[in-house]
Amino acid sequence: MSTKKEGAAIVGVGAAACAACCVGPILGFLGAIGLGTITGVLLFGIAGLLIAVIGIAVFTLRRRRRSTVCATGPEMVAVEMPTMKSR
Repeated sequence: MSTKKEGAAIVGVGAAACAACCVGPILGFLGAIGLGTITGVLLFGIAGLLIAVIGIAVFTLRRRRRSTVCATGPEMVAVEMPTMKSR
């Protein structure tokens, strides 16, 4: 075997050993990033949903309160016929 082939074999074995040794921490790091992303998306979505529910509740309560305060019952209101002045 030549020295070039031996050097390539050593580099190949070193790369395989590195991949076998480091694959666990790399996958663990990528998994932690994935879990962090999922948690962030869920929290952001839940916060948005809560804001929307609170907004709808406030809008509904204000509308109900406004309609109950203004509606005192059917009352007759006299309206006069408009008069037009001729020239």
